[in-house]
Amino acid sequence: MDQEEQLDVTSFDKEYLQKLKDGDSETQRHFTRYFGELLSIKLRNRVRSPHLIEEVRQETFLRVLLIVRRDGVDHPERLGGFVNSVCNNVVMEVFRNESRSAQMPETAPDVVDEGPSPEAILFTRQRKSQVLKILESLPEKDRELLRQVFLEERDKDEICRTFHVDREYLRVLLHRAKARFRNELERTAEKLFTG
Repeated sequence: MDQEEQLDVTSFDKEYLQKLKDGDSETQRHFTRYFGELLSIKLRNRVRSPHLIEEVRQETFLRVLLIVRRDGVDHPERLGGFVNSVCNNVVMEVFRNESRSAQMPETAPDVVDEGPSPEAILFTRQRKSQVLKILESLPEKDRELLRQVFLEERDKDEICRTFHVDREYLRVLLHRAKARFRNELERTAEKLFTG
């Protein structure tokens, strides 16, 4: 990050928040980069799964931007603290959800499934659609590798035979494919934030 992108707390003022609320692309890009790095550092120490880290980051951005656009923020100079507290709430929700699923005894009676809310269904469909679009934009080899590893959960030795590589090189290929996917995901998220 260069010097121009680094802001101290006093730089978050009413003008910055108004630009964020109005959908100014440069301000939104700065917001996601600035807080994205801080949230990643924070979450690496609290959340085990890289997938959950990204989910918490995106949910935090979504909630903060919705609040900024809908209600505004009374104290712009406290934007950093606000983002941090929203992130803490999202992390606690994730921990509660994991805790509930982990504590369910095997002999528990069947629970009536009330089903997900319409918002959750829509959000899941949109996320799935975005993931499929991102996968389609990747090179065929990356797309196939990610599909076999994450969607089909195939045995790594079997995947090595399919791609004619050893386990060590499979790790390299997977790392590159995930990096390309992550870059496309960030590019897509940036487009969403910039309108």
